[in-house]
Amino acid sequence: MHAVRLRELTKDFRVGFWRPRPRRAIDEVTLDVASGEILGYLGPNGSGKTTTMKLLMQLIYPTSGSAEILGRPVGDIDVRRRLGFLPESPYFYDNLTAQELLRYYARLFGYDRHEAERRADSLLDRVGIGDERRLHLRKYSKGMLQRVGIAQALVNDPEVVFLDEPMEGLDPLGRRDIRHLLLSLRDEGRTLFFSSHILSDAEAICSRVAILSHGRLIASGRLSELGLRVRGWELAVTGIAENQVSRLVPAADSIRYIADGRHVIELPAECTPEAVIATLVGSGARILSLNPHHETLEEFFVDQVTRQREQDGGRRASV
Repeated sequence: MHAVRLRELTKDFRVGFWRPRPRRAIDEVTLDVASGEILGYLGPNGSGKTTTMKLLMQLIYPTSGSAEILGRPVGDIDVRRRLGFLPESPYFYDNLTAQELLRYYARLFGYDRHEAERRADSLLDRVGIGDERRLHLRKYSKGMLQRVGIAQALVNDPEVVFLDEPMEGLDPLGRRDIRHLLLSLRDEGRTLFFSSHILSDAEAICSRVAILSHGRLIASGRLSELGLRVRGWELAVTGIAENQVSRLVPAADSIRYIADGRHVIELPAECTPEAVIATLVGSGARILSLNPHHETLEEFFVDQVTRQREQDGGRRASV
């Protein structure tokens, strides 16, 4: 079963004062998100990520197309009780403490006072808010508010969680903590749909990614399916002199001596590492490791978005 399904989802906004004209923010996006996976919804600023989130939360309505969550149309009341949502720039009542805020939200979902207090304290522990939970939110940093926002998205024990830029404002330790939290939520069987511009985080935790540019979906799939290129190879060997290495591997980009007779050989992508290994082993070397240098998700993302922009520019020039 798919937790989220988008079918040709489209949203136009009217822009301009004297003669308003439509501007397409989301352009026929079709996408499936399987239950229990983490989908990274990626794109440059203005690509339509937040607009998609608002459509799924029915904060705005589509021009055309449709969306389903947990097999029901977006807006179904029973489904909405099973969702969690963190908007891009959440605003909380800053005269409340974090404890009071979460207890309030829990009561809105129908939990009694005792259970609301228990859930608030448990979630604040989980997102790393300690004694500060008794301080008014106006005294919180942006990163601390982001942690509270993630906690409120989980207060109703949701099956599907939508997070718009959940790493925003977090320091490296905070990002690490939230990455671990998101993975633990996945392990509990929840589905996570999150947008981010921090691609290293997406690469570390996502089951799949979808890349958006100018409102259009330009790539999607598992990282292993996106065709991330091998840019080269790193081969570590021992038991052979450096002059022998350079003689036996003339195609090497570089050869670095490490210590204790160990060398690291950088090979170009077009090189066949198996043949190099056979040559070295035949000369008495011992292979310690072989690692490919893959294209990163960030490099793939930049390449895809740049190509799309060039294509869009070419279409406009030909009109």
